Amino acid sequence: MTVKSLSEKLNLKILVQGDMDREVIGGYCGDLLSWVMGRAQSGDCWFTVMGNINAIGVCVLADCACIVLCENASLDENAKARAEIQGVCILSSEENSYTLAAKLGEIL
Repeated sequence: MTVKSLSEKLNLKILVQGDMDREVIGGYCGDLLSWVMGRAQSGDCWFTVMGNINAIGVCVLADCACIVLCENASLDENAKARAEIQGVCILSSEENSYTLAAKLGEIL
């Protein structure tokens, strides 16, 4: 499934377009950046509340397909600018990471 399809099926708001054609093959929930960096897999949809510039770096290093900011977590301006430069797709939802990950599991 592509990031675009995921955003439509989960009713996610697009904060940074990035590569909407990127394939999503799994999911990862986590907010401790060093933990995510070592455990998220290439192609994962990363559910987090971390909307800072460091999260963009972790997403790129882990090669995640996208970031979904849960519970309406904010994306700071520096992170948004870096995501646009790096081509990182950032989406947003009012739902929590558990709910979103469960829904992802159903549609994958």
